Amino acid sequence: MGSKYTKRYTAEFKRDAVALVDSTGRTVTEVARELGVSPESLRGWYKRGKVDRGEGRPGELGSAEREELKRLRKLAAEQARTIEVLRKAAVFFAKESDR
Repeated sequence: MGSKYTKRYTAEFKRDAVALVDSTGRTVTEVARELGVSPESLRGWYKRGKVDRGEGRPGELGSAEREELKRLRKLAAEQARTIEVLRKAAVFFAKESDR
């Protein structure tokens, strides 16, 4: 989580900033300085954009794939909790039926 002073940029701003790097041929640092953003942020947006366009390294996940992975991990955790509750209930009822 960022601090309360962390700036939030819209997806449109990020796309435009990356497009500016591509169209002008200037470095990420130069464009970042001109736009008043951190060079590290712009570099990250640029890299993420390349991966999303399929230009990244093999096996590198794009934004949609990362979101899907996040959703699936959340679902798996929820199912694990449900299974644990059901296991405990089965143990409880097995003990009750032995009385």
